[in-house]
Amino acid sequence: MANRHARGVVLALVGGTGWGFSGACSQYLFAKGVDPLWASAVAMMLAGAVLVVYLLAARRDALRALWSSPKSVARLTLFALAGLTLCRATYLLAIQHSNAGTATVLQYVGPVLIVVASCFAARRFPNAREFIAVLCVVAGTFLLATHGDPSTMALSPEGVFWGLSAAAAVALYSLLPGSLMKSYGSLAVVGSGLLMGGIALYLVTGSWHRAPTLDFGGMLAMYGGLTGIGTLLGFTAYLTAINDIGAAKASLIASVETVSATAFAAIWLRTSFAVMDFVGFALIMATVFLLARFERPKSHGESAAS
Repeated sequence: MANRHARGVVLALVGGTGWGFSGACSQYLFAKGVDPLWASAVAMMLAGAVLVVYLLAARRDALRALWSSPKSVARLTLFALAGLTLCRATYLLAIQHSNAGTATVLQYVGPVLIVVASCFAARRFPNAREFIAVLCVVAGTFLLATHGDPSTMALSPEGVFWGLSAAAAVALYSLLPGSLMKSYGSLAVVGSGLLMGGIALYLVTGSWHRAPTLDFGGMLAMYGGLTGIGTLLGFTAYLTAINDIGAAKASLIASVETVSATAFAAIWLRTSFAVMDFVGFALIMATVFLLARFERPKSHGESAAS
């Protein structure tokens, strides 16, 4: 079980890093006039289709079992619409109305909600590592967003609304699929959820009227960055990590997304950063070590009970 825990930590880091890169890609696309709802729908549909085609070829039994259970399909639908679709759409809308860094910061209210919900469900207080990690996430993201001065965080009401909506969606999609992934595997659940959610969003929003004309750079950002790395790789890695180490720990470790988004913005989009940004980096990276390096691997009995 130690190997499973290590895999979960690595996959949470991969998911967070991929999301950070896709956030920078999204900001690049929106500067070119791309509609965030079209981008969300198309990225989800394409990523979901790739996973479903793979499953049909290599792991058809898991896909058939999932879709053969009406109860599981009902929960999958809730996860796809209230979790995956809301998370992706609200996050991209938050980027459109603010920027990739600020949207990521607001989204990371989500891990705090997950830890609180997990503790409430277990009827316990956060342990020392969880409490310190939450403080690090809150302090680090606050410093990245404001440099210690809340008056510098000038956000539109739309930016605040969509950012906090993304945080609630993060909590939902992290907690909703747990029993499904244990029964059918993460790939069947993620692939089906992405495809279902993408199709629903495409139809509801009339995204065929929103399709942009992309140049070569836009196509790379859309189909390589946002779809391939941010959606296909990011969601698959992160939700597999939840299956391995739990929603609370996976979400906090994936907060490396904030560092990733900022780093890609600096390297690619030439955004400059101040000393307080690096203080925020250190606080968020401390969260990763608090929750991963010193975590005691589960025993066989504990894993079976989780």
